[in-house]
Amino acid sequence: VIQWDKDDLEELGLMKVDVLALGMLSMLRRGLELVSLRRGTVFEMQDIPASGDTPLLYVLRNDLELSGPKFGCGLGQCGACTVLVDGVSVRSCLMLAVQCDGKEIQTVESLAAANGGKLNALQEAFREHHGLQCGFCTPGMLMTLTEFLRDHANPSEAEVREALTGNLCRCTGYQGIVDAALAAAKKMREAAP
Repeated sequence: VIQWDKDDLEELGLMKVDVLALGMLSMLRRGLELVSLRRGTVFEMQDIPASGDTPLLYVLRNDLELSGPKFGCGLGQCGACTVLVDGVSVRSCLMLAVQCDGKEIQTVESLAAANGGKLNALQEAFREHHGLQCGFCTPGMLMTLTEFLRDHANPSEAEVREALTGNLCRCTGYQGIVDAALAAAKKMREAAP
């Protein structure tokens, strides 16, 4: 294990990750805020060396030990690594960590955390409608659909299928996932004021 002090980080142009209370995380590079990450648990202070060409996925999985985003294809084609950056779904295997300057990052771990530790409507619908089998693609599906359902309160089946075109599932045949998304949309509409 290499220990980096602040001078080493600044000299090498590496990032320092400063983890704050309430699950908010700030990545700092030469004193500039780069990333804010929602998570339901609190990390301790840690230094994470990450060069300017380090994919966000590697920082999330390897350095922060978040198991939600998955390495699937490494080409942005399968959607297993999908996270939300400022509310927009992105492939974290393609996005560099340093591109997240001042941005908020949400991983699948944040969904239940934002719901008081309970599964949210979409996660419950996935469970109820058998929207997963092996579970490998599930975090990416959930993050893609989180953005989609936020912007489309009453989607059609065709619209849900179109929203999922960037997410590959090799197990379910998608019907359970589509059913779950439609059920979650209905439940979210009914719960809206």
